[in-house]
Amino acid sequence: MSVSLPLGAVEATMLAGVRIAAFLVIAPPFSHRSIPGRIKAMLAIGLALAVSPRLDADAVASASTAGFVVDLLLQVVIGGALGFLVALVFAAVQSAGNLIDLFGGFQMAAAFDPMSQTNGAQFARLYTFTAVVLLFASNGYQLLIAGLVRTFDALPIGASLDLATLADTATTGLTQMFVSAVQIAGPLLVVLFLTDVGLGLLTRVSPALNAFALGFPLKILMTISFASFAYLAMPGIIDGMLGTAVRDLVGVAR
Repeated sequence: MSVSLPLGAVEATMLAGVRIAAFLVIAPPFSHRSIPGRIKAMLAIGLALAVSPRLDADAVASASTAGFVVDLLLQVVIGGALGFLVALVFAAVQSAGNLIDLFGGFQMAAAFDPMSQTNGAQFARLYTFTAVVLLFASNGYQLLIAGLVRTFDALPIGASLDLATLADTATTGLTQMFVSAVQIAGPLLVVLFLTDVGLGLLTRVSPALNAFALGFPLKILMTISFASFAYLAMPGIIDGMLGTAVRDLVGVAR
């Protein structure tokens, strides 16, 4: 018994798997170290087989060996670029946590996180883990996968990526990341700034009273108290960022 497979369909599926694998390595929540590499590879293969009916096998079958290698590298670049856009959107959550740690005095306890491969203190880790959990709990990861699958219609196998559109989207995403980080942590930063101003005025009125010695426990108390209110808004924040990530995925592939 012999089974013959069309070479063009096999090559197209392989290229689709490479794009998906490059995306999963970079884009959250799949890029988290808690997800084994074997699971990512199996998911990439399964999704590649699922999208294989919508792939143009004839465009790949007519390519030479050198052309196939070029297409392979191109799919790595495309998948990595799409994953970077998604990671850029959700980096605002970790940046907001870093701002809270910096202004709240928690940055002195920063340590290397082997899961996210970044340095961060308590709130940066908390916000990052919360974003990952919410993406899985709310089935947001399915929307990201659906957006990735839609890129094969807008940017089929063999087509080149528009670098101008990618650069414009990345620049806009970088700006939005800083703005979103300030919006998430902004109210708490204002409270901590006013706390420092109040301590400064207290020291000015009573120089003998070392108000800044009380500043560290006071700022920690204020940070923990007011951060709990900001933490309650995380589901809505993640939902908005998820919509932005999907729009970037589809928009850059047009």
